[in-house]
Amino acid sequence: MIKYGSDTITELKFTGLEPVRMEVRSDQWVDIELRFELTAESAEVPSDIIELTALVITNLEGLIVQIVPQDEGIDCEYQFTFQEKEQLASFIQSPNMQQRILQLVSQQEV
Repeated sequence: MIKYGSDTITELKFTGLEPVRMEVRSDQWVDIELRFELTAESAEVPSDIIELTALVITNLEGLIVQIVPQDEGIDCEYQFTFQEKEQLASFIQSPNMQQRILQLVSQQEV
């Protein structure tokens, strides 16, 4: 994680990724809130973050548009590193998650 304006970088390693909220927004985007645990070799979550989650925004076809960290469900002053984003993207791009996104979108079109 990188705090805006800071030179310090920590690297989180995620496990147990789980979508806790998925919704279609504006007939254009899919918002996916992810919760996770950290592996034993992961860095610690910064002490000023209370409840870290990730908001992944995709288009209706499941292509990732943005990945942002959230603290207690709102934007925070951190950003994920490239490697952290790769871990989250890999989960979202998995066949299971892509199927869940497509099912959600198709339910909205009814």
